[in-house]
Amino acid sequence: MPESSAVPTVRPTGSELSAEDAKLVILARGARGRVGAVEGAAVRDQDGRTYAAASVSLPSLTITALQLAVASAAAAGASRLEAAAVVTEASTLDGAGHAAVRDLAADAPVHVAAPDGTVLGTVTE
Repeated sequence: MPESSAVPTVRPTGSELSAEDAKLVILARGARGRVGAVEGAAVRDQDGRTYAAASVSLPSLTITALQLAVASAAAAGASRLEAAAVVTEASTLDGAGHAAVRDLAADAPVHVAAPDGTVLGTVTE
């Protein structure tokens, strides 16, 4: 996966996710599991629509799950994101995916979860 050198800090969450944010984790797990991808992601736009994606690694194209989910939202006309979730075996959020979310939302939380759905923490900056 392409990664930016700036890796955002994942801070443990102090409370349970809202039902809508928990749904993002479920969608991200499903996207990852369907194709056996390294990671899955989901985002929710300003209208409550959700977009899920899995990481892609082809000889001519490599894109993180979060980048693809954000691109899908933008292609569908989303102008703002409310929240995002990434399911990954890594304990950090990749810089490229984080940057893609920040293109559409300066303050949307990005929840990072393990493959079993356990939320490891949230990036808010």
